Amino acid sequence: MTDWKNPPRLFIPGPVNVLPEVLEQLSRTTLGHRGKEYTQLHGETVEMLKKILYTDQSVFLSTSSASGVWEGCIRNCVQLDEKILCTMCGAFSDKFATVTRACGREADELKVDWGQAITPEMVDAKLATGNYAAVTIVHNETSTGLTNPVYEISEMLKEKYPDVLVFVDAVSGMVGLPLHFDKLGWDVVFASVQKAFAIPPGLAVFAVSDRAMEKAKTVPARGYYFDFLEFAKSGANSAKFSFAQPRT
Repeated sequence: MTDWKNPPRLFIPGPVNVLPEVLEQLSRTTLGHRGKEYTQLHGETVEMLKKILYTDQSVFLSTSSASGVWEGCIRNCVQLDEKILCTMCGAFSDKFATVTRACGREADELKVDWGQAITPEMVDAKLATGNYAAVTIVHNETSTGLTNPVYEISEMLKEKYPDVLVFVDAVSGMVGLPLHFDKLGWDVVFASVQKAFAIPPGLAVFAVSDRAMEKAKTVPARGYYFDFLEFAKSGANSAKFSFAQPRT
């Protein structure tokens, strides 16, 4: 009989095995999320994440899986009458397109067989139509073990389509692989901590470009829980915390 109290050691893409020393830290006394101690902890954590992601722009924590930021980047950064190009090469990237439509936006598919990479030439051919306000990409598609050539795609986007917003689900690429957010010119990148961070599930890390934050100011009906402007407001207030928190 399966016994959840004695689970097997994990050797899967996520959630991954958590080291004993990390679990020991998680057993420490809980901090009040409105206290000065938490404010200090959160600020130090964000600064370390900025170094990891090579960015001077906004970095946030969300009390959700990265799936929440799928919805967040669509609802914050894309107008209802704008179209999104969804590149699809596996389970994560396919779901990104599903969420795009669930948020009431029009999505066109650039879909290849699972295990095949999305190339700069494929994206270029689609964007050349001039029909798209944004493009979605998965960095490391762990459903197939594929890493897309995101640096090559990003160079092409910066050169030929600088006005198109770029949303990237890093999955296990964040921390697991180098990720130079500012250099890449991305607008939102995100990942859950139960992947390469090797922390128990419960948080997502995401970076947002300055231009994406400005775009969010013009988009109505952003919702509440994943409203980027609310994240920024809380992060700027030293008495609060900059990740979404359910009301109790």
